[in-house]
Amino acid sequence: MPTKLTNELIAAAIEGYEAQKQRIEGRIAELRGLLKGHAPAATTTPQAPTGKRRKFSVATRRTMREAQRARWAKIKGATGSASEAMPASPKPKRKLSAAGRKAIAAAQKRRWALKRAEAANAK
Repeated sequence: MPTKLTNELIAAAIEGYEAQKQRIEGRIAELRGLLKGHAPAATTTPQAPTGKRRKFSVATRRTMREAQRARWAKIKGATGSASEAMPASPKPKRKLSAAGRKAIAAAQKRRWALKRAEAANAK
């Protein structure tokens, strides 16, 4: 009977294999030290990332923001700041005519009438 592999199960398996790998690497380092005639040195194992984010100062964040804006401006082909890259006049907003509004309202009323009729027939 095969077991179903879930993400949690796979993550636990990965963690277990990583721990085994670190133990084996430690033992290999000890044996290599003995082979060379040295006492086994304390081995440092790479630490897993903790997921904490680095904190940047306000000035650094501002510099990073300006650099990113400059990169985007370069990609978009603008020579100045990001505000200059905006078009001078945006497209005018499209409006629905009164006739169009009436046609949509009539169609919606027909749909609801059909739905009510179907519900009445289903009872």
